[in-house]
Amino acid sequence: MTIMANRPASAAALGRVVRPVQATTPTSAFRDVMANMAAPVSVITAAHDGVGSGATVSALMSLSMEPELIVVALDRRSATLTMIQRTRRFGVNILAADQGQVAMGFAAKGEDKFAGLAHTLESGVPRLAGVSGWVRCTVERIQPGGDHVLISGLVESSFHDPERAPMTYQGRRFGTHQPC
Repeated sequence: MTIMANRPASAAALGRVVRPVQATTPTSAFRDVMANMAAPVSVITAAHDGVGSGATVSALMSLSMEPELIVVALDRRSATLTMIQRTRRFGVNILAADQGQVAMGFAAKGEDKFAGLAHTLESGVPRLAGVSGWVRCTVERIQPGGDHVLISGLVESSFHDPERAPMTYQGRRFGTHQPC
């Protein structure tokens, strides 16, 4: 529970940092709650001088339709974050339900995560083959977010394949959405 003592209700809306007076959720319980929430699985990609970098993320959301903006969270230690900071461009590869191996490959630490993987460069940004969706962005803003960094991206182009169901991550397993 977060208590906002002596602060106007609009403080959070204005972007001010509001700290909890007392943390009441143990880390393991918080991790379990977040792991049980369904999230999209995407690979964020960037390239510089012909060298590509990518990272699997489940922290991605649409921010705005006018202008078209998305937000992605990357670990502060991410090599992909470093490349995005350098190039100011990135791709969001929304994985299809059958791309679990791709998700695991980009989640691991390693040098050439693109080896043996079908992909192209779209305006200098790596685009993986067989994805459910693709968004290419320029960086609009980078800001800290705990042990991660939030990157908002201005959409340059996007693609959706209605024949490819998107992958989700829920309960520490990959899957896809099933309508009720």
